[in-house]
Amino acid sequence: MEMSVREVQPTALVKRLSEELKKIEAIKPPQWSIFVKTGVHKERPPEQADWWYTRAASLLRRLYVDGPVGVSRLRTYYGGRQNRGQPPEHFRKAGGKIIRVALQQLEKAGLVTKAERKGRKLTSKGVSMVESLAQQLKNEMKA
Repeated sequence: MEMSVREVQPTALVKRLSEELKKIEAIKPPQWSIFVKTGVHKERPPEQADWWYTRAASLLRRLYVDGPVGVSRLRTYYGGRQNRGQPPEHFRKAGGKIIRVALQQLEKAGLVTKAERKGRKLTSKGVSMVESLAQQLKNEMKA
């Protein structure tokens, strides 16, 4: 069953996960989330109203695929090229606060736990949630 997460489209899985995360009480966008950009390489804040849940869902999938993983590596993953006008573009990491707070909320929900000196990893509850949704998507694709 483990391979089903890698077999389904990541965007479809993240979308389904974000819908599930909206039902969990512990996961709520902070008040400042409507004002922030996701990193210095972005020009504007996210346009989707529910972008917080999408990022949290993406973090869950990332932890499933790469875990255990720390905030620094996740910042690199969500980073991008910064347009500096005339000089060439440079890679910049994403903002850490968004990732950190989202991971803390996922910890409160019992989906993520800290791994000793390695960052964070999914709990059995988190793994089963990701795998069951991936299995549902895989079954829908077959039908």
